[in-house]
Amino acid sequence: MIVIVGGGIIGLASAYHLADRGYDVTVCERTNLGTGSTERAVGGIRAQFSTAINITLSNYSIDVWERFEEEFGINIEYRQHGYMFLAAEEETAETVRDNVALQQEHGVHSEYIEPEDAKEILPELHAERFLGGSFSARDGSADPHLAVQGFAEAIRERGGEIHKDVEIQDVVFGDDGPERVETSAGDIEAEYVINAAGPWAAHIGDLAGLDLPVTPKRRQVGVVRPEIPYPEDAPMVFDMDSGIYFLPDREGDVLMGGHFGGPDPDIDPANYSKDYDLDWITEALELASDVSEHFGLDSEIKNGWAGLYAITPDHKPIIEETRPGFINAVGFSGHGFMHSPAVGTIVADLVENGETSLIDLDILSSERFEGETVEGEKNVL
Repeated sequence: MIVIVGGGIIGLASAYHLADRGYDVTVCERTNLGTGSTERAVGGIRAQFSTAINITLSNYSIDVWERFEEEFGINIEYRQHGYMFLAAEEETAETVRDNVALQQEHGVHSEYIEPEDAKEILPELHAERFLGGSFSARDGSADPHLAVQGFAEAIRERGGEIHKDVEIQDVVFGDDGPERVETSAGDIEAEYVINAAGPWAAHIGDLAGLDLPVTPKRRQVGVVRPEIPYPEDAPMVFDMDSGIYFLPDREGDVLMGGHFGGPDPDIDPANYSKDYDLDWITEALELASDVSEHFGLDSEIKNGWAGLYAITPDHKPIIEETRPGFINAVGFSGHGFMHSPAVGTIVADLVENGETSLIDLDILSSERFEGETVEGEKNVL
């Protein structure tokens, strides 16, 4: 039996790929499926990253998202409206140029754009504020809740078990690996344990005798009715210097997010405010108004929420068999939803073969934090 700890998108994608290969899998989720970080994600899917490893994870995953409805029978409302990254400072613009070169080297159809190009893409843009940016029309977004449903149904169809309201209390090891997982609903025998616990990853790692550098950080999202309705085919826009981003939601609304500096404490995933802060959304709207004419004085704050990013020091995940039979797929720093198809495949490869051909797993080993400073992902929203 393979026990997957966590019923978010990473755990479910891993369980699906394992069940699809004929393995007996059991998913244990402490509350309801997708109610951790997945529930509070905006659903972004992009390949515009600054590191080759994240680009590779995106390229594989986007191929899957594009055919998800055909393969899983669920429309996840996937829209490829594009992502536009904008740079107001020269140093940022140089970073964008370097990023585009790397992305193109790995097959991403992104391009460096001048301010006038950006204004053609989004006519209401205050293009005079920016020196340039990047754009990829293949980037987009989907509904994480629907993707959770798709994976969960496919797991059940393949004989996998999903248990909700089950909390992991301990992972018991024998000489060759895990023997059982002790839970609030009883013990489960396990030959493999997959840690896909999102913001609870460090806690589950601790049960396995591991010290994982994964820290929960609180991030906020607002639902805003702009003064000028935002088209559903307009791009997600990210001002790399201020940190504000916004993307189309429904009926002219936008989802708006970003971390604008200041205190960023570690968060207890069992005890944090899931509501948005009024001062944060006020600042977000002010920053957005500097980016686009859409956000005039008559823009309306409709609602919002807060969730958790499970962050590593370099904003790249840890994916590895850290000790025999115990696999970590954690620390996605806000990119777990978009990368879940690739991660599920990699986890299944590790169980089946002890390795994967999809990526160089040494890059995502937890041992990378023990030596010199490693290259970090810069394109973190």
